[in-house]
Amino acid sequence: MELHMDSTKRLANGVEMPRIGLGVYKMTEPDIALQAISTALDNGYRHIDTASLYANEKEVGEAVRNSKLPREKVFITTKVWNTDQGYDQTLKAFEKSLELLGLDYIDLYLTHWPVKETFVDTYRAIERLYEEKLIRATGVSNHHQHHLEAIAAKANIQPMVNQIECHPRLTQVNLRNYCTEKGIAITSWSPLARGRLLDESTLKNISAKYDKTTAQVIIRWHLQNDLIVIPKSVTPARIIDNFQVFDFELSAEDMQHIDALNLDERTGMDPDTF
Repeated sequence: MELHMDSTKRLANGVEMPRIGLGVYKMTEPDIALQAISTALDNGYRHIDTASLYANEKEVGEAVRNSKLPREKVFITTKVWNTDQGYDQTLKAFEKSLELLGLDYIDLYLTHWPVKETFVDTYRAIERLYEEKLIRATGVSNHHQHHLEAIAAKANIQPMVNQIECHPRLTQVNLRNYCTEKGIAITSWSPLARGRLLDESTLKNISAKYDKTTAQVIIRWHLQNDLIVIPKSVTPARIIDNFQVFDFELSAEDMQHIDALNLDERTGMDPDTF
């Protein structure tokens, strides 16, 4: 798989999704959020991942407009929060997100977490938004295989993306294999395990070998595993560094060394018990 700064992942419906995006979780200060997103867009990022919970959809839309990039060149993901789930509620939540973003459509709309009583109906509403061409792709976040199977039993259109916590300490191989089999692309959130892996000895040794940062090695590991990755930072230098991952390639042996770091260890909640 050849990777370059404009690399995309083709979703099940043919939509091309950029392989690296900026995650904007916890960017609640408007000026800081605007600066971070603008830095990303100015330095090659073409994918911004937000959510209604993050309270920065307005800043995402503003940064996109300020960038002067054509709308079709920037891929925007947002999500419906747990308290807004259900069929009718999701449609209303989407309208609010669209208004805050100041956009005519959203590229990818996700169920944020699989709320037991409502996640299937929530996804049915996302299907309707897709049918009405208000979104370009359908998806979910934090869904295990059994959640996806429950959706599949009712859905006309299968989710095209599943955004999950994934990093070298939580590789989620079984879920990734299932999604690949079903044509569902994976986006990795918390791809750096919230910074907990930056001083890990194996990763530091590998990064020294390639003259790269540990974060760059981890991001490259995601990309070479055919994962979409959304590292988060508000620091301009780190935002730029996180995108400088297309001028080297990890060997098969180093990929295996990183795979072996898995401990099934989460930094966030388990979708079955959240």
